[in-house]
Amino acid sequence: MSGAPRLQVRDVPPRTAFALEQAGVHPLLARLFAARGVRSAAELDDTLAQLLPPTALHGCAAAARLLADAIDHGRRIVVVADYDCDGATACAVALRGLQMLGAASAQLSYVVPDRQLHGYGLTPTIVDLACGDDAGGAAGDAAGQSEQAASAPPQPRGGSAQGRLLVTVDNGIASIAGVAHARARGIDVLVTDHHLPALVDDAVVLPDANVIVNPNQPDCSFESKALAGVGVMFYVLLATRAELRTRGRFDAATQPRLDALLDLVALGTVADVVRLDANNRRLVAQGLKRIRAGRMQPGVAALFHVAARRAERASAFDFGFALGPRLNAAGRLADMTLGIECLLTDDPTRAAELAAELDRINRERRDVEAGMREQAELLMEQIMPSGTPPAALALFHEGFHEGVVGIVAGRMKDRLHRPTFVFAVGADGHLKGSGRSIAGFHLRDALDLISKRHPGLLLKFGGHSMAAGCTIARADFETLAGAFRAVAQEWLSPASLARVLATDGPLALEWFNTQTVAALEAQVWGQGFEAPTFCDEVDVVQQRLVGEKHLKLRVRHAGTLRDAIWFGHAEPVPERVRLAYRVSIDEFQGQQRLQMVVEAAG
Repeated sequence: MSGAPRLQVRDVPPRTAFALEQAGVHPLLARLFAARGVRSAAELDDTLAQLLPPTALHGCAAAARLLADAIDHGRRIVVVADYDCDGATACAVALRGLQMLGAASAQLSYVVPDRQLHGYGLTPTIVDLACGDDAGGAAGDAAGQSEQAASAPPQPRGGSAQGRLLVTVDNGIASIAGVAHARARGIDVLVTDHHLPALVDDAVVLPDANVIVNPNQPDCSFESKALAGVGVMFYVLLATRAELRTRGRFDAATQPRLDALLDLVALGTVADVVRLDANNRRLVAQGLKRIRAGRMQPGVAALFHVAARRAERASAFDFGFALGPRLNAAGRLADMTLGIECLLTDDPTRAAELAAELDRINRERRDVEAGMREQAELLMEQIMPSGTPPAALALFHEGFHEGVVGIVAGRMKDRLHRPTFVFAVGADGHLKGSGRSIAGFHLRDALDLISKRHPGLLLKFGGHSMAAGCTIARADFETLAGAFRAVAQEWLSPASLARVLATDGPLALEWFNTQTVAALEAQVWGQGFEAPTFCDEVDVVQQRLVGEKHLKLRVRHAGTLRDAIWFGHAEPVPERVRLAYRVSIDEFQGQQRLQMVVEAAG
């Protein structure tokens, strides 16, 4: 149902590549970096000294004063988390960091919404839960669900609600009603978020919080708009440390080392698939260096173990495809309390137990996803009997699980190269949809246009250019699907609907070695700074299926026989073919062999 992508070689500015090489950058890396927009070697400096300063992040200084006052006066601080990996790591960073800065453990607690019961963000219900007003409600459910892992989260109980400070992490910028409810109760609110603010009649509307820290709010000149939720919280902690330093709590020599939290910052940043600009790459690089040196939270180490990944060779790939999915699975199918507790515990044995439970839930998530993908394939065959997909897709089935719709939307988007929404029935009977998009189609803006054309159709919506969510009445699915297709037909040209795979051209023979693979794996690759994909003409000497769905190849490349594998592809390829591939090391029985991991043929 999807044609082969057109292979397009990235443009490499020759002067930039030469300048990078002259500055001491590996010749191959100089070419790769130049093709990804790096203009000087200074951009590759990943030391902490090169991080953008917290003073540039609007609201950070005010947030620091608010938190420093709360610590000084012993106020209860309740962190309101989100149920994805970014939210979980941001919650752990907030609680660990505040304790490092002097907050007593009795001052600190957190709440995390249940995806199906509460929905997203700081709602009035979550405000009441954070104040301990609902002992038999969501807080009790969270503790009960985590009994299977013999853990209960720190729950806010007792004391005056007015004495509390709510700190949102990875949410809150669109929580107009929730913040208003908290303020009406006399509760202070600090919003730390990175999502786009709400729009009403094309005007930005911000919640009436005491302080908002968000690089994407109006009047914020912070250069890294791609900062993840966990990155925002880390910056708030840096500013709070500076504020406490001015108050004489400690000096530069005795201040707590917040860089100990960078393993969590790196994990959340990559898992949230934010663009890895220079500042985010520094945060991730620093986290990876610490993990490779064995310096990480026990929960992170335990997640590496259950995922069968080697921490001493940690890469951004591990965050995005091994650790992140195991944490996200808790928020999708169970309770993100499990994930947060795994990241908070200092007991390696406890961390191992929680990581094992997260691994089990992730296997369950895979089974659920497999069934949903199979059903989605059947739905697509009905929608496009000719094999040609429409400009955009909206899919719904009674058996879909709300917690997995985003993953399935992403899989379908990747397969068909079309903006895709997948819907499931929520606990309230409404349809909850999660969408994923392609380049050139801003998903949140598309929903905004649909809301204007069809007033009342979208009960809730929000998100980013590439990922968004919405809620609709069950009876309105076909209306939404048609409206979504109509916007896509207007906005997307035939060229933008054609799949294109950007490659880095041929890999010179001198770089076909394990040292090159090691040099590539040592770098930080990810969203907006994609890992290298090369392309070359090869002769296929042998091809066979392994594991029933992977194509194993023996190819002749420039006179040399090489191993290649194409995961998830069962169709044979021509004897002479142009392959787009990554290079990796295949380890078997203690032996290392270089192999080409095929991404496409064209």
